Amino acid sequence: MLALAALVVQLAGCALPAREAPGALRADVVARLGVPTASFPLPGGERLLYSELPAGFAAYNLDFDASGRLVRNEQVLTQARFENLPVGVWTAADVQRTFGAPLRVERVARFEGDIWTYRFRQNSDLRLAHVHLDPEGVVRMVLFTDELPHFDNTRD
Repeated sequence: MLALAALVVQLAGCALPAREAPGALRADVVARLGVPTASFPLPGGERLLYSELPAGFAAYNLDFDASGRLVRNEQVLTQARFENLPVGVWTAADVQRTFGAPLRVERVARFEGDIWTYRFRQNSDLRLAHVHLDPEGVVRMVLFTDELPHFDNTRD
């Protein structure tokens, strides 16, 4: 019983990117959250990306100013963010700087280029966003599908 209570206390104090508040120092954030999944230079600062992919459904962009203070914290794997992706303007670098590495990269016969797939939640629904990049690396379309559960059909 004592071990269970200790575990609950530990989990309650877990550092999560969503809990980082504006004004936090970069060094303190990294000390709490660990090494980020990726980091990107921004005009006048830096972005630290903490992604839960491939198993999770969230990715957090923590943007710091030149003095190392957190100015913005955003969970970016959302339907709205993918719907508003600038088609024909953004490149693979823009997509990766915003959403991080995809869950998977695929090719299909009816599209010339790569398809980067990201998983996310829309309310309680599991969804996939498929970002289509042409051979030059420019976003040409974004399509959405539901992520279907993997059932064990070995007994059928």
